Amino acid sequence: MTISADTLDMRRDRRPWLRRLADASEPYLYSAPSLILIIAVMLVPLTLGVSYAFRDIQLLNPFSGGFIGLDHFRELSGDAAFYGALRNTLWWTGASVVLQFVFGLILALLLDKPFPGRAIAQALVFLPWAVPSFLAGLNWAWLFNPVIGPIPHWLFALGLMHEPGNILSDPNHAMWGPIIANVWWGIPFFAITLLAALQAIPRDLYEAASIDGAGWFQRFRSITLPFLAPTIAITVLLRTVWISNFADLIVVMTNGGPADRTQIVASYIFTTAFKRLDFGYASAIALVLLALLLAYSMLIILLRQTLLNKD
Repeated sequence: MTISADTLDMRRDRRPWLRRLADASEPYLYSAPSLILIIAVMLVPLTLGVSYAFRDIQLLNPFSGGFIGLDHFRELSGDAAFYGALRNTLWWTGASVVLQFVFGLILALLLDKPFPGRAIAQALVFLPWAVPSFLAGLNWAWLFNPVIGPIPHWLFALGLMHEPGNILSDPNHAMWGPIIANVWWGIPFFAITLLAALQAIPRDLYEAASIDGAGWFQRFRSITLPFLAPTIAITVLLRTVWISNFADLIVVMTNGGPADRTQIVASYIFTTAFKRLDFGYASAIALVLLALLLAYSMLIILLRQTLLNKD
């Protein structure tokens, strides 16, 4: 007759069951503070926000708060202001991400080359990222003001404007104001991230390519871009999600105007929730934005995984 190893272990383990329970739960007790914090800060507000999308939550209506099902989403399907904000969001996000990436990549390539004072230059490049977004938007609004700012006068001197005027009040060009401010504010993120990825590329690859007669463009296309591709994918994903939800500059600089030409979905949520005090409808808009960003994130993650598998 044989006795299994598990049976022997059970016979040897004569500890009280409370002691065994405490030992088994010890790892979960160590992680409990972090889990409680995540639940309190993220999961609870998310659950409440999702529930608000299906309820009538209006702060000025004491009789609101009841469950209304999909009424908010039916109203949203015919909301012309929402579709206009969605188009503006695509323009705002696309232009900001592309310009931030292009200038950030150029800056990273320049900072990757050794030169005197490079450490100081890297610190100065990171400086805009440390400026609070509210202060950055306020400063750029002043810069675009022809009374106290120089930019309209520079554009007039270059022949780009008929007279020094505030582009933030021009419906045809108002979106360029927050985009320029956002590009200035967000370039450091791409510059620092891509610079770290550039410095991780083995230098002997460039030396071997130079010996084989490859020019700078061939080295950039065949070595730099393939090594940067996974980093580019994740940074573009992060910045796209952040900028789509980033309404600070628009609220400070234009408040969605003129004539809703700079109103994006994030600022529309802010206006609906804190000016119209309709938290139910604002939550429904936020839920739609969340679904769109999740779909986009999944596409970028699949693209990044494809690039990694290809390598």
